[in-house]
Amino acid sequence: MTAFATGFIVALGLIVAIGAQNAWVLSQSMRGQHRTVIAMVCIVCDSVLITLGVYSVHHLREWLPPLVPALTWGGVALLLWLAWNAAQRAIKGSSGLKADQQVSIQSAWQIGLTALAITLLNPHVYLDTVVLIGSVGSAQANKLAFVIGACLASLTWFTLLTGFAPKLATILRSPKHWRLFDGGMAALLTFVALSLIPLTG
Repeated sequence: MTAFATGFIVALGLIVAIGAQNAWVLSQSMRGQHRTVIAMVCIVCDSVLITLGVYSVHHLREWLPPLVPALTWGGVALLLWLAWNAAQRAIKGSSGLKADQQVSIQSAWQIGLTALAITLLNPHVYLDTVVLIGSVGSAQANKLAFVIGACLASLTWFTLLTGFAPKLATILRSPKHWRLFDGGMAALLTFVALSLIPLTG
């Protein structure tokens, strides 16, 4: 698997997970709440954190050589755990994205600051972008391609989520559709995790 494809799949698998950020983004977008501002904030934050993670872990490899293999093993374990959770959701078929319809009208600045807070005050964003994506990216021969792929995943997801919110709201509420998505994502995350094992030596 190329570094670009690895970056895209790993980042997409983490970003698309059902959570407060995606539910909030969808809710605001369904109401026409400055969708471009929301998408830009989320994409820029992801891109900065992903780039920081990949290249900061690379420098840590020079300073503390044993650290990166340990982080990579941690990434393998976390990817397999995420794949297991996705597989369980696919089997149970009980998950679905629920958007809160109770949304007050806000200015572009208010929406942008709220999106920034929801993104940066979420501890999982640092685990996903800096630690996990960063450790996986640092193990790639072509780090730039990995970063571009990961950032493209963020760009793709948030562009779709904000741009096609009315249609996506109907699709993503369906547990059946999420079962199909989670099943495919479980297989992809497992494949990526197993492909990283030779890089830990």
